[in-house]
Amino acid sequence: MRNLDQSVARSDASSVFTEWLQEHGGILMKVGRAFALNHEDQRDLRQQMQLQIWRSLESYSGQAKVSTWIYRVCLNTALSWQRSEQRRRFFFAKATEADLFPNEKATPEDPRLAILYGAIQRLAPADRALVLLQLEERSYRDIAEISGLTESNVGVRLQRSRKKLAAYLPKEASV
Repeated sequence: MRNLDQSVARSDASSVFTEWLQEHGGILMKVGRAFALNHEDQRDLRQQMQLQIWRSLESYSGQAKVSTWIYRVCLNTALSWQRSEQRRRFFFAKATEADLFPNEKATPEDPRLAILYGAIQRLAPADRALVLLQLEERSYRDIAEISGLTESNVGVRLQRSRKKLAAYLPKEASV
């Protein structure tokens, strides 16, 4: 993938941005689904992530893989978005159980996936990010690089998150 520096022309940045979104758009979808409660929020979060990728494009130094960099930008954006969304919800609406965990009642293409995402949404935001990266089959080294944690801390936190997920999942869905 191309390396960007300060001298990149705006039109070149636009083509790189478009290329990266086409190649790594799945990252935005997965992060959005893991952090947002409903389809509208997922769409809003994906737009925020796209905007932040665009704003941060010139800061990409090429030291990390493009996908690693995009994950870092998306996860940081999702964590910030969630904090602001929680404040907004606190002041403007009282959430019901269905608002908090809509995927448990959703009927997407695969009900098991909805149950899994419902359980993932119950984890703390930082743990959610780690689980999402592990589901992407990222190595502990990649997860550590994206999250800013040590590899051993990633392992400990993922182990704890797996135990929590197992408790959140119905017994027949647990692996």
